[in-house]
Amino acid sequence: VCGDLNTAHKEIDLARPKANEKTSGFLPQEREWMDKFISHGWVDTLRMFNQEPEQYTYWDQMSRARERNVGWRIDYFFVSESYAGQVKGAHVFPDVMGSDHCPVGIDIG
Repeated sequence: VCGDLNTAHKEIDLARPKANEKTSGFLPQEREWMDKFISHGWVDTLRMFNQEPEQYTYWDQMSRARERNVGWRIDYFFVSESYAGQVKGAHVFPDVMGSDHCPVGIDIG
């Protein structure tokens, strides 16, 4: 499952979690939905390999947030637990321009 889920799952997934506690995309019920999704056997591939902050995939264009890396990680690549062993890497490509989002990808093999 890959795409824009419009939700930052954990505090590590956005630049300003405290300032966005009541903002759509970081509401408790949205984050709980992601917890439930993961509990049903789905694996966040990026977090399999990278626990570092600032792995953002979206930046507001109006505030020029990308220039300051004030972003959100709302684009994901999930795989089933049974397939997770085939994933050899997961990536965010913040230098790819053309949108307010950047691509995400995985290496399989």
